[in-house]
Amino acid sequence: MTVHRIGLPPVLQNGAKVPLVPATRVGNLIFCSGALGVDASFKPVDGGVGAQTRQAIANLKAVLAEAGATLADVAKTTVWLTDLANFAEFNTAYAEAFGDAFPARSTVTSALAIPGALVEIEAVAAIPETDKKS
Repeated sequence: MTVHRIGLPPVLQNGAKVPLVPATRVGNLIFCSGALGVDASFKPVDGGVGAQTRQAIANLKAVLAEAGATLADVAKTTVWLTDLANFAEFNTAYAEAFGDAFPARSTVTSALAIPGALVEIEAVAAIPETDKKS
């Protein structure tokens, strides 16, 4: 199977390119790199973990759309929080985004590579393969 790279490597505020793409697609699976609660200039948004979670999910939705998917297609997420004390606020924002269509999820606490980032969300989605009739 062919690996299709989706999107361009992000560029940090200092101009450095991050050596990754936002997502890859193999067959009907989409593997999304960790989405952060950052704006277009890669600066973490203000407003705490709830605001960053909403922004991270908006960023994730944009990558999924570019790959032909939606949040409803997400089968699994892995979430990193910098502080377990933020878990309840994160959960509220996360639940708002996914509604009743929750994917499987793992959540851990860890430092993140971007200063000021409070949450990172990685996702795997599955969508129907396109019909390849010739």
